[in-house]
Amino acid sequence: MTKKIKWGVIGSGGIARRRTIPEGIMQSKNAELISVYDINSDVNKAVAKEFNATAAESIDALLNSDIDAVYIASPANMHIEHVKMCAAAKKHILCEKPLGLTVEEAEVIVKVCKEAEVFLGIGLMMRFIEQHQAALKLIQDGKLGKPVFGRAQLSAWYPPIEGAWRQDPSAGGGGSLMDMGSHCIDLLEMYFGKIKSVSCFINNIVHSYKSEDSAVVSLFFENGALATVDSYFCIPDNSSKNVLELYGSKGSIIAKGTIGQGESGEMIAYLEDDVAGYDAQQARTETDGLVINPTPVNAYLAEIDDFSKAILENREPKNNHEVGLISQKIIEACYESAKTGRVIDIKY
Repeated sequence: MTKKIKWGVIGSGGIARRRTIPEGIMQSKNAELISVYDINSDVNKAVAKEFNATAAESIDALLNSDIDAVYIASPANMHIEHVKMCAAAKKHILCEKPLGLTVEEAEVIVKVCKEAEVFLGIGLMMRFIEQHQAALKLIQDGKLGKPVFGRAQLSAWYPPIEGAWRQDPSAGGGGSLMDMGSHCIDLLEMYFGKIKSVSCFINNIVHSYKSEDSAVVSLFFENGALATVDSYFCIPDNSSKNVLELYGSKGSIIAKGTIGQGESGEMIAYLEDDVAGYDAQQARTETDGLVINPTPVNAYLAEIDDFSKAILENREPKNNHEVGLISQKIIEACYESAKTGRVIDIKY
């Protein structure tokens, strides 16, 4: 194996062109872009020209090129087919979330990758944001005390667009919950551990496409903590501050703008080493808190770096198949709750 992992991309338009290729693959010292494929040949040729890669005329042609790994950024309903093709060609796979349209598809995807002995990663890149990792370290060190409550929010203005697969659940698996809420749930699970059960509401408040434009999820964790996630396609971009709030028996970590595609936002920890007795006056004192501002690292670069290093070091990537499968199970439970009006237990 060379010191650089040679990459191919399936679904070269969209997020691959906007973010993962220029910010991740092209900037990584461990990665090299070789070949790209997209169903839209004009877009694919433009991407290939822009990043000095070969424009493959088919997936077979891409897989027959000199590549070690494939980044799959096609619509969710194509993931299972594309993963099967890549696994059969013995290529390692970094797949955008969700792994599939259903838990059953995700389990098949995991199975074929294990049988082919190729690594499978999931594109939940917000785990790699340095502020999110700094918050995790504080929680793991016990600075927050016993986890009590969390909230994660991610919204965007996403009006009806002809052919937009995220607006059709048959292609994308769902709308704002699947696309953005999944990131929020994944972060809260990273912080607070396994989720015991979920309750969910979805709706189309503003937009009339087939996928939901709004979702609210309540999470109940095995350690007793509670959390909410809210994700919308119908709130103007600048009006939603993408808030992350983590509360424990010893304080809180409050952030805005860290959840998203950027490298950093604002995060402050309000922590108390010694919690005082009951104060009948419930007096609040002003404090500046601890500003959490580590050196920003591009999440797409960190994602590609880790997956490439995993191949070179022959180890599982940090965002491995287990992370992707758990995410799929939780999201499917949320949609079942929204459909039935019941609280749904999670089976890990």
